[in-house]
Amino acid sequence: MDKMNNIGNLKDKNILFLQGPMGNFFKKLDKIFQKEGAKTYKLGFNAGDHFFSHSYNYIAYKDSKKNYERFIKKLLIEKKIDKIFLFGDCRFYQSISIKIALLLDIDIFVFEEGYIRPKYITMERYGVNAFSHISRDAKFYRQLKNEEIKQPKDVHYSQTKMVLSATIYYLISNILSYRYPFYEHHRDFSAIKEFFYGVRSVIRKLIYKIEEKDYLEMIENDLSKKYFFVPLQTYNDFQILEHSGYRSIEKFIIEVLESFAKNCKSSWLIFKHHPVDRGRKNYKDFIIDQAMLLGVDKKILVLYDTYLPSCLKNAKGTITINSTVGLSSLSHGTPTITLGNAIYDIDGLTCKGISLDDFWQKQQEPDKLLLKKYRAFIINNTQLNGSFYGKFWLQ
Repeated sequence: MDKMNNIGNLKDKNILFLQGPMGNFFKKLDKIFQKEGAKTYKLGFNAGDHFFSHSYNYIAYKDSKKNYERFIKKLLIEKKIDKIFLFGDCRFYQSISIKIALLLDIDIFVFEEGYIRPKYITMERYGVNAFSHISRDAKFYRQLKNEEIKQPKDVHYSQTKMVLSATIYYLISNILSYRYPFYEHHRDFSAIKEFFYGVRSVIRKLIYKIEEKDYLEMIENDLSKKYFFVPLQTYNDFQILEHSGYRSIEKFIIEVLESFAKNCKSSWLIFKHHPVDRGRKNYKDFIIDQAMLLGVDKKILVLYDTYLPSCLKNAKGTITINSTVGLSSLSHGTPTITLGNAIYDIDGLTCKGISLDDFWQKQQEPDKLLLKKYRAFIINNTQLNGSFYGKFWLQ
């Protein structure tokens, strides 16, 4: 199998960048590719995209969604595009672009947050997550050589840079929205709401730091190996909407609670919110109310900012839809079950083939050698050492 993150020779190639992560990442990558001899273009859909692009090669799409497929096909042919680089593969414009590029035999490279965090980002040919072309067959990985992965460089991730980039992106896009009258964002696109969520997130983080100060010690001592861990994903995550049978986090929570109440009276169940949702969502009241109806509320703990690695390492098992936290859980040797379509849901790694009702009593620890080979393959073939909001080393 060819390396999924091998972009090949760029000299004299025509490259199209399509709406990247908020900020300057694609703008910097654009410069790097030009130095390699490529001719580059950047396609944007709102004023935020334009702000974080070079004006001399920027192309604005200001028409409606219904006309986009015809537009992108014409653009790809006229500019003789050889390769497309984009962020995410489930948004409307990205998914249409990928479909047309495949028909035209154009190379597609998709960026996403790292499968292995925090020192990597994902870049994969064809698609990421459940659209990834990497093997799901344990035999494929078992026959690989056992190789050591060199220590990645520090990426110097800056949360301040991330927040600032997002703030500028939303603000400019909102102020100049009249320039792109047909644009529809894949999520809520209000700068005022984003500012409110950001402020509330900071306030909640301070509150949770006080409220949860004793929970870490409890998890590492009194509750160690006496609880199951459920890391919640963001409420509007495409991983859930596109790659699972769930339409909401609430539905997932209810299913886990009902199974727990029916099959596991002796252990605890700990839920942890996703940090991105800190200012947006709070499921605690919903979880406790549902647990009370089932008579298990005395065995439920809901967390927000308690140290994730400790939560994973001390758990009897981890239950996730398809979060990359599941891969981190396996790295801690914790039995893990996925209820959605996950790239790491492989025999010998996860508790694949075991139902949720049986998982409470029958957990299967990950095969350490298989996991080592899988991680090495993933890092070598789909991961780049870097950050969208820090340093980046193009391999």
